[in-house]
Amino acid sequence: MPSALLRIYLRQNATFHDESIYEKVIEFLLDSGINGATLLRGIEGYGADKKIHTIKVLQLSHDIPVVMEVIDDEEKLRSLIPQLREIVGNELMTIQKVEIV
Repeated sequence: MPSALLRIYLRQNATFHDESIYEKVIEFLLDSGINGATLLRGIEGYGADKKIHTIKVLQLSHDIPVVMEVIDDEEKLRSLIPQLREIVGNELMTIQKVEIV
């Protein structure tokens, strides 16, 4: 079966019903039988809102960019996109074919 990489671009402090979005997504993926997911923390970035999110020593808020990477069967990942969309809202998600070596 072809594999795919699903990436979800979020902000560390983003919430869904007062819960961390990335924690909610991790729980959902685990419950859905996905083999694994990795959350990567960014140093600085911006998205469609054109607001820079950064981690700086003197800054009180650390609403930094995070990217979740998930690799599994492409069909399985695509089937979860509607439920993931309910959790992440309009946050950016991408999917691409990958070869596992």
